[in-house]
Amino acid sequence: MFDVFLYPVSGVLWFWHRLFGALFGPGSGAAWVLAIVFLVFTVRVLLIRPALGQLRAARRARELAPALARIREKHRGDRVRMGQEVQKLHAENGTSPFGAILPALLQVPVFLSLYWVLRDFTPTAQSNHVFDRAGVESFLRADLFGARLGNWVSQSAADLAAFATDRAHMLAVGVPLMLLAGAATFLSLRAGQKQQPADNPQFATIGKVMAFLAPAGMLVSGLLFPVPIGVLLYFLANNVWTFGQQHILSTKVDSQSPGGGAPAVVKPRMTTPRPGQKPRRGR
Repeated sequence: MFDVFLYPVSGVLWFWHRLFGALFGPGSGAAWVLAIVFLVFTVRVLLIRPALGQLRAARRARELAPALARIREKHRGDRVRMGQEVQKLHAENGTSPFGAILPALLQVPVFLSLYWVLRDFTPTAQSNHVFDRAGVESFLRADLFGARLGNWVSQSAADLAAFATDRAHMLAVGVPLMLLAGAATFLSLRAGQKQQPADNPQFATIGKVMAFLAPAGMLVSGLLFPVPIGVLLYFLANNVWTFGQQHILSTKVDSQSPGGGAPAVVKPRMTTPRPGQKPRRGR
């Protein structure tokens, strides 16, 4: 289903591995770690336009939130009329109720492709899309401070020993990656809540809960499920990029909004005396 994305994504990873492999050696952990990080960065750069469109749509939805709240209150018992008035409001303002959702949906197949390309580096794999068997073996032998990129924390001690690593190294590398990725997820979700309409208390509550559940879920899945170190690197790079991108693009969208960057209003200088002050006579 995702083959149309998997081959280009693995091709980008192959390119960066060839580049950093020429500097550090094809089988070195540094070459593979940097290749994964720059793969994420490359894909995220290509997705900046839909991400910017998503932020702009969310900003317009937030500006229309008071009018939408009035429509819901006025036509609370008539869902048909309510829907008509909501559509009319969006048509008059050139917006869409799905404007913030569609760009996000477009990005989902790409993110899943990133994940599956890294997951497909398995000991039994003869190839991984663009990579041949030698490329798969190179990835599986690469390590980060003693933790193999293709292994995971919950793997059995015997399986870890077969790849010349152990639980202590996997925990020492994997847990900090999980915590850092979780922290970046928390910060990006909290920042994203400020871009959402504030007229729906239930949505705001769900957003606050998810800001804590998502990082916790990342830690639990990394400890209990087969999530290789290479995939944890992907999560970390992706979430750090998301946090930084949100700040930069939000600033850009705010500056382009009506009133954004407008000069401050200068208050006129008082010419009348303040209460209790004796008026001055001109000389």
